[in-house]
Amino acid sequence: MHYHVHSFSSATRLEKVLVESVRDSLPRSKGVTLWNCLYATLSTLSSLFLNYTLNMDYLNMNLLVPNVNIGINDVYDMKSNHVRYNKLLACMGEVIKTMDEFTPPAQLNVVRKSVFKAIEQGHVEFVTHMCEANPTLVVDILDEDDKSIFQYAIECRQEKIYNLMYGLKRKKIEKIAHRVAKFNNNMLHSVGNLSPLPPINHIQGASLQMQKELQWFEEVKRILPTEMHEYVNTSNLTARELFTKSHKKLKDEAEIAMKGIAASSTTVGALIVTMMFAVAFTAPGGTDSNTGLPMFMHKKLFKIFLLSDTISLISSATSVITFLGLLTSTYAEDDFLWFLPTNLMIGLSALFISIVAMMITFSCALTIMFDGEAKMIIPVIVLATVPVVSFAIFLFPLLFEICRCTYGPSMFGKKAGIKHSIFGKKAGTEH
Repeated sequence: MHYHVHSFSSATRLEKVLVESVRDSLPRSKGVTLWNCLYATLSTLSSLFLNYTLNMDYLNMNLLVPNVNIGINDVYDMKSNHVRYNKLLACMGEVIKTMDEFTPPAQLNVVRKSVFKAIEQGHVEFVTHMCEANPTLVVDILDEDDKSIFQYAIECRQEKIYNLMYGLKRKKIEKIAHRVAKFNNNMLHSVGNLSPLPPINHIQGASLQMQKELQWFEEVKRILPTEMHEYVNTSNLTARELFTKSHKKLKDEAEIAMKGIAASSTTVGALIVTMMFAVAFTAPGGTDSNTGLPMFMHKKLFKIFLLSDTISLISSATSVITFLGLLTSTYAEDDFLWFLPTNLMIGLSALFISIVAMMITFSCALTIMFDGEAKMIIPVIVLATVPVVSFAIFLFPLLFEICRCTYGPSMFGKKAGIKHSIFGKKAGTEH
């Protein structure tokens, strides 16, 4: 797979052509300087930078995919363009530094559109650089709906850009939190609306997407003053009411998906319980006619057989009970935050343990019965690992995602890895 690296050919040459073309199109007057040309070309250059970073993200994603046709020249060209565009970004930062409230509205509009487009596409490097160049200007700009860059980041679900707010002074954060946009929507109303943009991190399933939406809501609710929680917009809806209304379809899809997993897993777990209960009273090799005890009860393998059978029976019964709890749950909104994901994780883990223990029980029984017949035993034991491997391949990614989203590091704030303030000082301190 080849990338369109040639569309970014020499960045230096492209800058020269753009500046010269704009300069030629401007009226010849004393007020027209090279800086005016740079202002005029800022929108075009920022668009090119955003397109470039999209290509870089695409390349980084596909480097992990085997059998992808990536040429060395392609990688070299992308690296070269990366260096050029870093210089270009620095040049744009120099332009931003000179801008203030007295800058002509047309020039401010170019910066505003560039920054909000970068937020929409999740280009945190671009936004961070612009904030560092002129934090007062960039942080205070608003879009057409009077939303700040952080409120728009919430609307687009761009947590990395939202986390830049933790680099502001505490008073500045409070000011942003109190801001009300068009239609009396505050920041909590923005997270109450389901984002119109598709999820860029490819969340597995509606239930995990619903969980992430709730995590966003709880995070924004935490930073907002208490009096803003029940703030009503022009539609006479609080943020929570808006969240319930806009997420109803997603909640229903998440409930159907989770009940589907629970129903299928309950059937499998019930079958394992039935088999393992019967196996417990059917000893391999039979029993002694005089004592009624198993013939091989003193063998180590028989003890492993009994132990694995017990583990399989208990874990499968646990999974069935857990999944029955999921099937009978009320599926309230807040349940998707911790309760339902945790129960699903416990149920799937218990089911996996029961399958592993069942295969061990099966292997021990065969080994006891066909002692010394290695040619027969080994292939059967190898085949017995197929269900375990299949379960791991298909369900481990889901289990890992549930565990990461529920108990992993937070995607917000300092826990998300904020290393520096866009003001160059420790986040959250008074200046």
